[in-house]
Amino acid sequence: MTWLASCASIAFAAAAFANTNDVANDACDSGTWGGPFHYARDGASADARAAKLVQQLTLDEKIQLVHGTGMPIYGIGGPFPSWVQGAGYIPGITRLNIPPIASADSAAGVNLSGVNATPLPAPVALASTWNPNLASLFGARIAKELRVLGYEEGLGGGLNLAREPRDGRTFEYMGEDPVLTGTMSIARTYGTQAQGVIATVKHYAFNDQETNRMTSNSVVDERTMRETELLAFEIAVKGGRPGNVMCSYNLLNGTYACENPYILSTALNEWGFKGIVQSDWTATHSTVAAALAGLDEEQPGYFDTYFSSSLEAAVTAGTVPLSRLNDMVQRKLRTLIELGIYDNPPTPGGTVDTAAGNQDALTVAHESMVLLKNGSASNSNAPVLPLAANVGSIVVIGAHADVGVLSGGGSGGVPAPNGNAVTGCTASGFTSCPVWYKSSPLTAIQAKAPQAKVTFFDGTNASAAATAAATADVAIVFASQWEAEGTDLTTLSLPTPALDATALYDQNALITAVAAKAKRTIVVLENGSPVLMPWLGSVQGVLETWYPGIQGGQAIADVLFGDVNPSGKLPITFPQQDADLPQTTISSTDLNVVYSEGLAMGYRWYDTRSIEPLFPFGYGLSYTSFEHSSLHADADGDGNVTVTVNVKNTGAKAGADVVQVYASLPASLREPPKRLVGWAKVYLQSRQSQQVRVQIPAQRFATWDATKHQWSLTSGSYGIIAAASERDPNALTQSVSIRGSH
Repeated sequence: MTWLASCASIAFAAAAFANTNDVANDACDSGTWGGPFHYARDGASADARAAKLVQQLTLDEKIQLVHGTGMPIYGIGGPFPSWVQGAGYIPGITRLNIPPIASADSAAGVNLSGVNATPLPAPVALASTWNPNLASLFGARIAKELRVLGYEEGLGGGLNLAREPRDGRTFEYMGEDPVLTGTMSIARTYGTQAQGVIATVKHYAFNDQETNRMTSNSVVDERTMRETELLAFEIAVKGGRPGNVMCSYNLLNGTYACENPYILSTALNEWGFKGIVQSDWTATHSTVAAALAGLDEEQPGYFDTYFSSSLEAAVTAGTVPLSRLNDMVQRKLRTLIELGIYDNPPTPGGTVDTAAGNQDALTVAHESMVLLKNGSASNSNAPVLPLAANVGSIVVIGAHADVGVLSGGGSGGVPAPNGNAVTGCTASGFTSCPVWYKSSPLTAIQAKAPQAKVTFFDGTNASAAATAAATADVAIVFASQWEAEGTDLTTLSLPTPALDATALYDQNALITAVAAKAKRTIVVLENGSPVLMPWLGSVQGVLETWYPGIQGGQAIADVLFGDVNPSGKLPITFPQQDADLPQTTISSTDLNVVYSEGLAMGYRWYDTRSIEPLFPFGYGLSYTSFEHSSLHADADGDGNVTVTVNVKNTGAKAGADVVQVYASLPASLREPPKRLVGWAKVYLQSRQSQQVRVQIPAQRFATWDATKHQWSLTSGSYGIIAAASERDPNALTQSVSIRGSH
């Protein structure tokens, strides 16, 4: 299995996914990227056509193209075409055949009501697959549905790192590591834009918590910026060439992100970005400062009107040069042309292929689930999972497992195609209710064990559930934690009624009560962030399913009964307690969010502070076992490193392994102990062996020189670590000498 990559990102692709010894390079040979639309590889053709169009536009028409007209989904602004109900809309210029741009939120599927769009697993679940092929499928599935519904632009693609895992939008992002996040984004972007839909990466940058998100000031030093979250964006922009970058609400080092020249001009120009810089909705705060800093488009344009008459006046007065307005429009038009949208715009009124969407959702869900624990009961040596089809009795408990699976909320959610499986919550304004998709784990479990006695308890009576569990062969307790845009979690502990108004009972207390009496207890988690597990030592099995999407119930049962061997790996560290996080609490009053941990973000924090996590980054079990051997690393004269590792499936089942490659840098560079530099996901039959190769570009070993404001590769001895997780005690190590730039 290989991942099709572009010329610009062959190294990233190989580092990310090297199941075979090579990465397909059809894109380089043919001058096109995959999919039905032709791409001008150097952009020259698109630039030339766009420039001719810009010359023909009037000043008023140019202003029209850089300013949203409202929020159709809420009926704010307009007028809009009757079919438009997305997040934003910019009318086209009919006389020049410039199409409109209708955009819709699309973190895990098209966020539009009444269209039966496919709710995929959350992006954090996608990251858990460590599979760029699935990221490409994920992006393509959403784009196909956007396009058939008439939308030119998807607003998914969140890349913010999980610096603060209690962030209410953690589920919308892809974990805590910039290389994993950026590389998966490349693949998602290709999948989207190959379908003729503009891909977005967001929220640029350091919008890493929801508390005071529109007024907080992220205080981050230059080196930390470049080696953490900006690195994720750099990889995504250089390798994926997204058409749209959305700047964030927060201030960054005292300047609003949407008028911050360091990120909007300095960094994006350095990366060769030629697309559109779009504001988050109501994130524009000025006309001249924003335009000169590099903002190209204001959204939604109803509450804030800095880029309408105010921009026209500024251009007329010369405070914003006409050349800058022309550049804004040029970027938009070249994007429409390069992605094939100008010549073949989508038309509304199509029908979503529900069957194909459901199959894609199931495929991603299967590979995203992370088996965190698989122990045995006191009277048995056999692991609790997978369950046997001839199991005699099963008690299923809690988290509405009788009717559905949970989704995240806010703009990152996707409406339930067939209605919410759980009723009773009343939405108010922009505050959403938890959405439960009608994909019942209970029903799927019953189908897997048709001869078993399967009973369900809703969890509100812990004593009754525990009593029933005592006589069953196995108890499966479902636990959930809901997240949504606009609010952060106060703790990573599972909800109680005191902490969460949507919680009906104390979930930790329920699990503890059941585990005290059950013969075997399995906990199935549905959540968007890490959770604390005070009961971990009392249960035999833990399966992390995240927000698993519209086929989540079926996927859970498939994994529990072994029809699918779990291969997910954590993209984020699970701490033992809230106190282990860089921020003990999230302040509601201090608007300065100081990244005092510096480079020690994510797993690097735990390594630097010698804190033992509950589960480390990259961790995940399988129903089979793998052995790594014969690590060999070679550096070329430019600092690129090729790593080969032999992988053998030593167990009785076919399965997939992720060989993670970390690097330790010379001590003089004052870096955290290790950083992820690449990985390979390999699928092996029982007893099968394969050599995998991971090609690591030199920049993965570079550090940011804040004095020279550039990447620097230092000559010296670098440790290469091949591991099954960031804390793998059986990791293979080798030193390699790299010749740097100084």
